[in-house]
Amino acid sequence: MPAVTVSDITVLPRITQPDPAIAHERPVKSVTSAPSGYEGEGFPVRRAFAGVDLRDLDPFIHMDQMGEVEYAPGEPKGTPWHPHRGFETVTYMLDGIMEHQDSNGGGGIISNGDTQWMTAGSGLLHIETPPEHLVLSGGLFHGIQLWVNLPKSLKWAPPRYQDIRGGDAALLSTQDGGALIRVIAGSVDGHDGPGSTHTPITLVHATVSPGAELVLPWQPEYNALVYVLAGQGTVGVGKRPIRKGQLAVFGPGDTIRTAAGTTQPQAEPNLDVLIIGGRPIREPIAMAGPFVMNTRAEVIQAFEDFQAGKLGSIPAVHGAPTELRSTD
Repeated sequence: MPAVTVSDITVLPRITQPDPAIAHERPVKSVTSAPSGYEGEGFPVRRAFAGVDLRDLDPFIHMDQMGEVEYAPGEPKGTPWHPHRGFETVTYMLDGIMEHQDSNGGGGIISNGDTQWMTAGSGLLHIETPPEHLVLSGGLFHGIQLWVNLPKSLKWAPPRYQDIRGGDAALLSTQDGGALIRVIAGSVDGHDGPGSTHTPITLVHATVSPGAELVLPWQPEYNALVYVLAGQGTVGVGKRPIRKGQLAVFGPGDTIRTAAGTTQPQAEPNLDVLIIGGRPIREPIAMAGPFVMNTRAEVIQAFEDFQAGKLGSIPAVHGAPTELRSTD
């Protein structure tokens, strides 16, 4: 799990250690295990939010851990062209390469530690595929896709695309150097990530060394979720056990506590967690497939608009060979 690493963590800015006399530590409301499934053309995923009340997730809707899988040559898979409307998709690659393209002209290639942030807004078509050379060679594939809801006032915002390089993330450490914190979007202890978001959120990837602890200051008006990408440890002051593929939902407060176990699985030497939170939108949600709206009528309209070609068209492939047919 390379993502973004540093050779000397001691030179990074260090987050302020919250004062226990005044800090209000968030309690752990629940820990759930993500069931496994398949997405797109058949790549394996863990459904991180399965079984969690949408009110605890708000403003987030859905999250998949894609992989971690080692593909043989010819095996890498992606998704076909498909529509979106009413929310933003955030794809964070830890290992491997993914190529993105949308009908609005956005797109690019993201690799270790990069993030692709797509605002579907009023609607577009979108495709995610491994590049041809990766299909031929095979290789490791591991990433996250997060869906962030948009409030009613922004569901018709123009589509946009952000290509965030891993090296642009704000890199921080704890006071003892036991944790590396990558701020992808939002702000942590006054340090801003590069992601520009319509819905106010914070997105962090943290690597915590065995036996180390991360106590992170957190916006009290945001919700707080910790998902384990790799390794094992505990969450909360009560040290509730948590492991790979599990999600912790926290209650109210202004700090989040996560600790890595002193021993880790052989293939996963550290505890890697995704920490996310945002300001709840608190609006009705009507969701069906790739559309997230406020009413059932709006979802039906989205399907009708898609079928009528109003969400865009698949771009032509320039330079493709033209089949020659005999006129005999």
